[in-house]
Amino acid sequence: MITVTPSTDAAEAIHYARTSRTRAIEQLRTFVALPSVSAQRNSIARCGAWLTDHLRQIGLSDAALIQTAGNPIVLATWRHAPSRPTLLIYGHYDVQPPEPLSAWTSPPFKASLRDGYIYGRGASDDKGQLFSHVKAIDAWLAACARLPCNIICLFEGEEEIGSPHLAAFLHEHRARLRADAAVVSDTSMRSPNHPAITYSLRGLATFKLHVRTAPAELHSGAFGGAVPDAAIELSRILASLQDPHGQITIPGFYDDVQTITRRQRALMAVHGPTDTELLRTAGLTSASGEPGYSTYERTTIRPSLTVNAITAGHQRARTKAVIPATATATLSLRLVPHQHPDRIEPLLRDHVAGVAPPAVQANITAGPSSPPVDMPPEHPAIAAAASACRRVFGRDPALLRSGGTIKPISDLQHTLQLPVIALGFGLHADHWHAPNERFPIHRYAHAIDTAITFLDEFGHRAKHAKPRRPPISNHQHPSTANPNSEVQHHEHKQNRPGNA
Repeated sequence: MITVTPSTDAAEAIHYARTSRTRAIEQLRTFVALPSVSAQRNSIARCGAWLTDHLRQIGLSDAALIQTAGNPIVLATWRHAPSRPTLLIYGHYDVQPPEPLSAWTSPPFKASLRDGYIYGRGASDDKGQLFSHVKAIDAWLAACARLPCNIICLFEGEEEIGSPHLAAFLHEHRARLRADAAVVSDTSMRSPNHPAITYSLRGLATFKLHVRTAPAELHSGAFGGAVPDAAIELSRILASLQDPHGQITIPGFYDDVQTITRRQRALMAVHGPTDTELLRTAGLTSASGEPGYSTYERTTIRPSLTVNAITAGHQRARTKAVIPATATATLSLRLVPHQHPDRIEPLLRDHVAGVAPPAVQANITAGPSSPPVDMPPEHPAIAAAASACRRVFGRDPALLRSGGTIKPISDLQHTLQLPVIALGFGLHADHWHAPNERFPIHRYAHAIDTAITFLDEFGHRAKHAKPRRPPISNHQHPSTANPNSEVQHHEHKQNRPGNA
């Protein structure tokens, strides 16, 4: 077990951060007040330019706003510690649309400060979390004139629209982005005073299933009972995808799903939310799904299939006596480690082709996808983050699996082959993607202190243990957890919406 003694420099950096807290708050308010709605391309360049200029001001002289095929990416580096490892810090400066505006107590881009919170779109998702790392870098350079490790800042402007150009950017600049690990702060804590590290996320494969039964709608009186109904045929196909117990019935679907050991499940039970917590969050009193698994396990270590939308027939208020000729369903499949969207697509196509009647044309169009993310909780970089959490919060972080999908994390792991630490400082109570989004000042302060300490821990631990990179391929991915590892034995313990 590697132990790290807090350095004098880290203490000086934290002292600087705490004595300059008021300025850091005002700088974050300025950042939040800059509209950067990626879906509307609303002032994205202006916000990115401000962030780039701020990085230069704190000492990252090479900070640049790099134009992509979409919104620009902010890139900055500090590489003056040749014997130390390199950490890539990812965040996104784009935000969700603020509508409905009438539901906001104060304007979404005013960044109001009241009751100990900064209110504004992006305050928590993700400007506040991103800026915590920026202020940590600022504190180190201001107090010590150096950093304990090399860093790369990569701040994206398209995460809220699915990061369509990020993977290509990472691939094009992979030599420039070479690092030992990446940290992403865009996830949740376990509770307001309980930090969390997310080490596994499900992948995502999306599809549109389109059914046609006739060249055009037909009169239901003239042809009802004699011709197929597209809505009914679509429903039959959808019903064939899952059995009454929640098992997905696509042949071969579970071939790459790995068995989770009893000890790994015990670790999840210690760190993760209970059935009661998850049901309360969902506003339900009972759950459904595969027998033999808890609600948390069903949403993290087991794959799932969801019908997100169905469209068929006449959609207006008044009825129309027709037999629908077409029907469409939007499907999303959450995938667990070792599964891959590219293998799932042909399985789905073969299944649908096998169950669709000859008179029914069934076509599948693949949509956005993202492979699962998984890394061992005992990884040295996670150990460094866990130690930083202990030093700041006074307790061990929860080690979590998430049922959601965060495409940038998948892109960082699979394109750059980087281990990724998802060290989040948000909470669902921050109203992500909703009116009155907020970030509490005290959590912002804790996030800065944790980011400062993490840089210290990461730089020093890597002198003793070179961070081990996870393989890209899910089919070669190692078992996720060693329950006896240094970071895992602590008894504590949560999931981000968004993204996907």
